[in-house]
Amino acid sequence: MSFITSLFPVSIVGAGPGDPELLTLKAARRIAAADIIFYDALANPCLLNMASAGCKKVEVGKRGGQDSTSQMRIHEHLIRSAQQGLKVVRLKGGDPFLFGRGGEECLALRAAHIDYEIIPGISSGMAAAAYAGVPLTHRHRSQSVIFLTGHEARGSHPPDWSRYARAADTLVIYMGIERISDICQGLIAGGLAAETPCLAVQWATITQKQVQAPLQQFSVAIQAAELGSPAILIIGAVVGLADICAWFPGEPTLSSQRLQQP
Repeated sequence: MSFITSLFPVSIVGAGPGDPELLTLKAARRIAAADIIFYDALANPCLLNMASAGCKKVEVGKRGGQDSTSQMRIHEHLIRSAQQGLKVVRLKGGDPFLFGRGGEECLALRAAHIDYEIIPGISSGMAAAAYAGVPLTHRHRSQSVIFLTGHEARGSHPPDWSRYARAADTLVIYMGIERISDICQGLIAGGLAAETPCLAVQWATITQKQVQAPLQQFSVAIQAAELGSPAILIIGAVVGLADICAWFPGEPTLSSQRLQQP
């Protein structure tokens, strides 16, 4: 089998959800060939072991409430390194184009007349569901899925969660833990049944700590289990299949009933 060597100075690479074995072969080859890697906080650090001994590794991750590299600064790093003739890898958790700001980085590179390639990664939203045994679509339970973010851009208005209550059969929400109470209240106000099954997954595909509860109890269940970021929220009838289809031997799912026990 022959492989095509990258002809692009910059590779924007999806690192996947956390389990290093879910990295694509193309992504692994780009990491191994890189002169410099700019990596996110949510990219599994063990992936950097695939790089050559002479590769420079620079952390540019963002975590809520913590000091981090600005997006503009990341653009400058990518452009300057490419202009120096280096093979650049921008390693991003999940998939670069799903709440990963990959589009912003492409626009910055294009404006600087620098060629790039996009290497998709498995998104944490899809992986969290798969490892929990939740099919995001099901012929009899879900014919549509929406991927949402619970964290709005600075200066913009918070999402109107009531408008998403009936927008799709299944909702997959990134970065929603801090807004979980508003999310649940908004969805119920918009007409989503209070009994709708919900699942929260922290550190998908790694330790995979989970909490399952109906929508009306979801916020309380998450707080009681002390789940924090990074986490994925899955809301819809398909969550009811988790108890049947679960297979990953991570931390067991905590149900709202178990959390209420003394």
